[in-house]
Amino acid sequence: MATVEIYRYLSVDGQAIGLDPEGYLVDLAQWSPGVAEALADEEGIHLEEDHWEVLRVLRDFYGRYEMAPAMRPLVKAVGMALGPDKGRSIHLMRLFPGSPAKVAARLAGLPKPTNCL
Repeated sequence: MATVEIYRYLSVDGQAIGLDPEGYLVDLAQWSPGVAEALADEEGIHLEEDHWEVLRVLRDFYGRYEMAPAMRPLVKAVGMALGPDKGRSIHLMRLFPGSPAKVAARLAGLPKPTNCL
């Protein structure tokens, strides 16, 4: 496995969390809800229960498939876990503006989804 160079550090509860050049965790084991909050602050997002539901779905998906989902699989996974109203791209865009798959994966402490620019 290739070694990822630490580009910068995020300080959370006195701990230095290494981030790559795109802001993803270098060591996935360093993720915590506090890290998610700090990353969300950088994105200008205040995490509420709707966000946490999606982050839990993402972390479960990663646990099963060892990859972060791109947008279509993310929409499908959220729909299966949380119901059709939440499993819609418009819902995810509202929660994670810009690129929901990339932003949500970053906040969930996962690697950048494959096939995401």
